[in-house]
Amino acid sequence: MESLVQLTEPALPPALFRQLSRRVGALKGERLRHTYQTTFWYAFGPPQNVVEEVIHTLRPAVAKGRRIAGVEWWLSRMRATDVRVDFHQDRDERLALSTGKLVHPKRSSVLFLNRVRGGALAVTRELPSEGNPSLAPDRLEDLTLVAPRPNRLVVFDGTLTHGVLDADNQVPDGKLPGPSRERRTLVMNWWDHRPTDVPTWSETRYYRALAS
Repeated sequence: MESLVQLTEPALPPALFRQLSRRVGALKGERLRHTYQTTFWYAFGPPQNVVEEVIHTLRPAVAKGRRIAGVEWWLSRMRATDVRVDFHQDRDERLALSTGKLVHPKRSSVLFLNRVRGGALAVTRELPSEGNPSLAPDRLEDLTLVAPRPNRLVVFDGTLTHGVLDADNQVPDGKLPGPSRERRTLVMNWWDHRPTDVPTWSETRYYRALAS
């Protein structure tokens, strides 16, 4: 079966990866309940925080000559026993909600910050289905799975469906019992234009612990 993703590991120089991991850990519970709604835009100017330094470092390999205007990024922080994101396609979220129009990034990417039980990223060409738990596609035979490993980068086409499996690497269908580590990733969508109403990090007061 053809893999739908490109893997790079280690993706970052060790010192930069350690810095990123420490700074994300220093955020503790800041906006944890709104982690997927806390997104930022970076247009490749001088880096002002460690995430922008990471994007600057990854840009040559990920963009690869494509016409990329910038990166929309956010932190995914959750436990694989309580997955908080359904299967979906990345899109200009505010545009979709206001007009119904679907516009996708050129490339989607995830940088894993730690290792957890289960919690694999699942990528597929199949569309999400509202009739299934976590909006999982009807056909699951062609999933490409990527396990969380520190400093592992996965890149895939921005139109592809993807989701997160639970701690047993099954489609999430409710909270699982028992303890689990927080699954931490940096999500980066690579766009040829700035998505609607996404602020830069410097335009907000969020995540100051990431400052360079």
